[in-house]
Amino acid sequence: MLLDRIERTDEPHALASAAPALIGYAAARLTGLAVLLVAAAAAGEDAWHRLMGRWDAVWYVRVAEHGYGYEVTLPDGAVHSDLAFFPLLPALERGLSEALPVSAATAGLAVAWVASLAAAWGIHAVGTEIAGRRTGTVLAVLWGVYPTAFVQSMAYTESLFTAFAAWSLYAVLRGRWTAAGALCVLAGLTRPSAVALVAAVGAAALATVVKERRVTAPVAAGTLLAPLGWLGYVVFVAVREGSPTAYFDVQAAWGNSIDGGAALARFVWAQLTGPSPLAGAGLLAAFGILGWAVWLCVRRRPPLPVSVYTLGVVAVSLVGAAYFGSRPRLIMPAFPLLLPAAAALARLRDRYVAVVLAVLALASAAYGAFTLLGPGPP
Repeated sequence: MLLDRIERTDEPHALASAAPALIGYAAARLTGLAVLLVAAAAAGEDAWHRLMGRWDAVWYVRVAEHGYGYEVTLPDGAVHSDLAFFPLLPALERGLSEALPVSAATAGLAVAWVASLAAAWGIHAVGTEIAGRRTGTVLAVLWGVYPTAFVQSMAYTESLFTAFAAWSLYAVLRGRWTAAGALCVLAGLTRPSAVALVAAVGAAALATVVKERRVTAPVAAGTLLAPLGWLGYVVFVAVREGSPTAYFDVQAAWGNSIDGGAALARFVWAQLTGPSPLAGAGLLAAFGILGWAVWLCVRRRPPLPVSVYTLGVVAVSLVGAAYFGSRPRLIMPAFPLLLPAAAALARLRDRYVAVVLAVLALASAAYGAFTLLGPGPP
């Protein structure tokens, strides 16, 4: 069988090893794009505008074209500043649009698509390192059929961040500390959830020091590098705005303050006690599934940095007062949550794996088209 034959390659990061994963992942995402194009044409909508010209993508393009300094004042007096958006994606958009005859918006879409393949490759490498190549291959494709996988095809930062996170975790698992720290820096310039990756690198470094009873130069270098991206941007905003808490104040103005999950609990309770209690019950069921996935993942006892990263991303996604509809995509970079399902599928014959993944790809594509053609942001 095809998935069995890839077990013969020696390196999880080798292209020959990752090829089936990348082909399967690309097929899943192309399915999503095809369904979106058909649905958008039927609805008289512009599918490409939905992928690169709405919601957060507009803010990234504005930063790419004009730099930081733009604000919007809402009718209720709240001020939304572009300083809420980390700088690496707009920097890449600007650089690519200056090097090639494309707009910053098109450049953002190109970056996201390339990053999504890099992320799938890194996910395959991590999954292979932990559970074997067959599981690693299925894991990468499962990430491509995640319910909000359509975001991986948008000019958003999730794909770029997941690529850096996956390869940083792989570097830690391989003992390549400097590379792990450098990749963590890039992740920290991409999304605020990089704090989970910083914690993962730090936890792995501490465990290594305790085990070996010494601090080596590579371990120290990787550990010291890891927080510099995230911390550097927070300091940049602090200096620019003249306040040490400026970045957190900007996020709070967007409604993204950290409240320990209180806003989330209030939202669920309002659904349960409101005119649509079934919606509240559905939310409770979704959280039950998430809790089950976390438990199954932890029960497999993945390596320490993988566990810390996964739990950290989930925690960061739930403890803030962010817009509820964004939480599924915020959790999406926690790809190790899919490891138990990938391992279970990997035990099946190829034809059954193909059928399950095809059904999931179609379901994800349909949900993606429905969401992207709707009124609200993902």
